[in-house]
Amino acid sequence: MHQTEYINSNDIKWFHACQVEDVPHNGGVCVKKGNDQIALFYFARTDKWYATQNLCPHRHQMALSRGMTGSVGEQQEPKVACPFHKKTFSLDSGKCLSGEDYHIKVYPVKVEGGKVFIGENAINENAQIDKDCLQCAS
Repeated sequence: MHQTEYINSNDIKWFHACQVEDVPHNGGVCVKKGNDQIALFYFARTDKWYATQNLCPHRHQMALSRGMTGSVGEQQEPKVACPFHKKTFSLDSGKCLSGEDYHIKVYPVKVEGGKVFIGENAINENAQIDKDCLQCAS
């Protein structure tokens, strides 16, 4: 477990979520921040990081961090599919790509010196977060 570390930059308050090596390539983990759960993903082939709420809004299950990741369309938009009912969400916008009117929160992510930081405030405020996951940081 890591000590919570905060960095303020560009009007974003960042917290230290975990180390780079804590996240599987082309996969995700759940980060617990207080009572919130955030799904953190690393796409090795593009060397990009994404963070969303862990709660799937379809059935209200804490599952997105265990979802299948990939990309869709000509723009290769990054996505995650809930492992239970396969609802698919954009990791850029949080929009449901399965046609339903669901949205998930997405968070900014940055990596510095082997540490992964997540911005405390969601880029979009379209959904909610719930509780209970593996603790990567506190």
